[in-house]
This record gives sequence, C-alpha cells and structure tokens, in this order.
Amino acid sequence: MKTIGVLTSGGDAPGMNAAIRAVVRAGIYHGFKVMGIKKGYNGLINGEIFEMDLRSVSDIMKSGGTVLQTARCAEFMEEEGILKGIKMAQVFDIDAIVVIGGDGSYRGAKEMSQLGMPVIGLPGTIDNDIACTEYTIGYDTAMNTALGALDKIKDTASSHDRCSVFEVMGRRAGYIALNVAIAGGAEVALLPEKPYDMNKDVIKPIIAAKNRGKSHFVVIVAEGVGGAMEIASKIEEKTGIESRATILGHVQRGGSPSVVDRVVASKMGTRAVELLKEGKINRIVGMKSNKIVDFDIEEALNMEKSIDEYEYDLVRVLSM
Repeated sequence: MKTIGVLTSGGDAPGMNAAIRAVVRAGIYHGFKVMGIKKGYNGLINGEIFEMDLRSVSDIMKSGGTVLQTARCAEFMEEEGILKGIKMAQVFDIDAIVVIGGDGSYRGAKEMSQLGMPVIGLPGTIDNDIACTEYTIGYDTAMNTALGALDKIKDTASSHDRCSVFEVMGRRAGYIALNVAIAGGAEVALLPEKPYDMNKDVIKPIIAAKNRGKSHFVVIVAEGVGGAMEIASKIEEKTGIESRATILGHVQRGGSPSVVDRVVASKMGTRAVELLKEGKINRIVGMKSNKIVDFDIEEALNMEKSIDEYEYDLVRVLSM
C-alpha cells in the first residue's frame, strides 16, 4: 500500500480540517503518498483528486468547515456509482481511502470495502450519533456554539419574563439538545429518542417552575423533534407566559474548532494512517473511555446508541 486518499462526506463539522491535516502529515511521515479528494463521493466519481503535501495542510486547524469541501452524493447510493468511484480511485493509484463523515458516509465506505476498495472511517459529525464511538469530531464545538447562543437568549428572556423555545441541531439524535439543556439550565429537553406529551412533559414543568418563583423559562428542542414555533405558541396559549422560538440552524456547524475537537481529530486521523501502515483495513476509528479505538466496519455499523437515562433525568432534577 503506497497511496491513500482522504475525503470528507455528508455534513461538515468543526475539526474536520484537523483530521485532514493529521491524515496528510502522518501519512507522509509513514511513507505514504496522500491524495486529497474534493467534494466527498461526488469528487471521487468525477476525479477531483490532487496530491497533498505538508504545506497543503498548513494553518488549517483553526478553520471550521473542510478544506476538501463536502457534498451529498445520490449516485453513490447505487452500486454503479460506487464502482465508478473505485475505478476513478484506481486511475490515481489510490490503494485505500480515509472517509471522514457520519453514518451515511460510513455506509458508502462499507459498500466500497465490499467491492474491493480498502477504507478507514473517521467519525465527523456534530450530532455525536455514531454508535461505535463515545465522541464524534465537531460535537464539542457545536455544543459550545449552541450554549453561547442560548446564554444570550436567556439574557433577553429574563428581561421580559419570557419562555424561550430553543431549537438545536440533531435530526435523529438528541445529544446536543440534552447537554445544552443541562449546561444551560433548561426546564425541558425534547429529544427524538423520547416521545413527549405536551401537557405532562412541557406545560406542567413550566407551571411548576413558575409556582416556585421563576419568571423566565427555557425549553430545548432537538431538530428531529421540530415544531419550535408551534411549541412556543402552545406554551403561551396554555400558560399565559409570553413565548418566543429561536431556531439556531447551521450556525452550529461553523466556527473555529475547540481544543477538544482539534486534539481528538488529530489523534483519530493519525490512528487511521497507523492502521493502514499495520495492514489493518475496513476499520472505523472511535473513542471509548477517552482512548482511541477501532472496530471492524460491519461490526461498527451494527451497533446501537441510546440516550443515558440518568443524564436525561438531570434536566428535570437540576431545573428545580
């Protein structure tokens, strides 16, 4: 194995650049030629591939997004598209590909591996929704971005005795919502994993908090639950408390990565290269008990992840 490719796929996440840098520099250190693949699987199919050197990744760690760019690729969901990508990789003499992305990106990587292209996966997604790892690149930065915005919203909510319904990202996973709720002192957290009853799980806690003397309130809603505007309207209708909805959106994907994201991405990127150096292919790199680990790609994609019930209960306990 002499040449490795690296691409970022799916949604961008702060820290992806640190992972790219680590793959390139560790790759060159271990004697590999490293090829950058632009725009994810789209770029692989279309041959948007170039050689990267040490200077290609200078001073990129502090930037959000991904210097390789990313895109979703419908063509890669079919075997014909995957084979086109593999054939293009062979044109550039690429022996293995490091894929930085989320669950959908991993499934594309698994299909490539089954068709003969060795892969290593790195977990790059702000949602922290990949089952085989306790931490995904971009998660810490996204949470801090959301918390900073919430703190500002709380300032104005307290000035007007309002209820703020604050929607954060997380289509299928509520990890950002849960931790921002704990860190931001929310009365309620609504997560995709937890079906809720409007009266019991939203209205009742707000009224209870009001009866204890609170004058402003926070409800955190994960994107996968949605309906922040409607929830705010129902709260105002049922409680008489002026309520406003804020949908934070894609601002959570941007910004300079935190120390945590830079360090974890650097460790994971380096480990990806080490695995290839050791002849270990078709692996997913992750974190368990704060240590970098790796799993067979098939095993990793069959794992399941769930919300910690204790942490979920903390929102209610600490909002007293």
